[in-house]
Amino acid sequence: MTTTTEDRRLELLVRRMTWEAEGVLSVELAHPDGKPLPAWTPGAHIDVHVGGQVRQYSLCGDPAAGGSYRIGVLDEPNSRGGSRHVHTKLRPGQTVTVSEPRNHFALEEAAGYVFVAGGIGVTPILAMAREAARRGAAWRMVYGGRSRASMAFTDQLAALGGDLTLVPQDEQGHIDLAGALAELPEGTLVYSCGPEPLLAAVEGVCPAEVLRLERFAAPTVERSGDDGEFEVECRTSGLTLTVGPDTSILEAAEQAGLNVESSCRDGICGSCETRVLDGTPDHRDFLLSEAEHAANASMMICVSRCTSGRLALDL
Repeated sequence: MTTTTEDRRLELLVRRMTWEAEGVLSVELAHPDGKPLPAWTPGAHIDVHVGGQVRQYSLCGDPAAGGSYRIGVLDEPNSRGGSRHVHTKLRPGQTVTVSEPRNHFALEEAAGYVFVAGGIGVTPILAMAREAARRGAAWRMVYGGRSRASMAFTDQLAALGGDLTLVPQDEQGHIDLAGALAELPEGTLVYSCGPEPLLAAVEGVCPAEVLRLERFAAPTVERSGDDGEFEVECRTSGLTLTVGPDTSILEAAEQAGLNVESSCRDGICGSCETRVLDGTPDHRDFLLSEAEHAANASMMICVSRCTSGRLALDL
């Protein structure tokens, strides 16, 4: 039996909302009947249906607390509506629809870790630092924000006992990434989450083989791939789609009447990830790793295309 997107959705109760910093609310979600929630690992996120939109929020609580999920939401002035709805309309006692957790930013086993967080990018990093401390691994963290007042979860991070450096921009300027990432001990992995300028700067000074990133927005990239027409066989629904040069697989599927989960449409959230059954994708997302691209087991149909003329997908 095929599992639909709807089968993986949860209706959760907003149990508590807490001011964590200037402009940052944490939202604690639980099953209305007190049932355990699906397990998750540090780096995971959930899709939250708010204000008629679907937005992704990293889980920043403790995976051992199986009875609740916690997310941190920044009141973003340029929001498309999701964060504004959370801050102005969502309240304890209401219910929201969320997806089960999924993780494309998993904390791998390593001898040690360096965490670099910017602004609300601290949310997945908090769960990672907690797990690193639990494992007894060496870790240090550099956390930058506009001001101390705007930096969430600093008390919780300090309580974990790692080497924590706070860099409020209004006091100290930008993070000294060259210094923070110099002479990494062997076996150390670097995890970073935050705004695109920070991630681009981290990429500029950190060896790619030890770096793991999670993006909030897709970077601007010059594409040299083939944008020609190709066919997609949708084996689950029995349809065959023709995807034109100016159309994505996701758009073609929607035009054919297929109900496909999606959100960002930029290849960064993972909502539209679809299993590849045959053919070779032209991966254009910013989420899957190089190894996952090479495996061709799945693809993000909002941006990725085809290099083999025809794809068979689990749609």
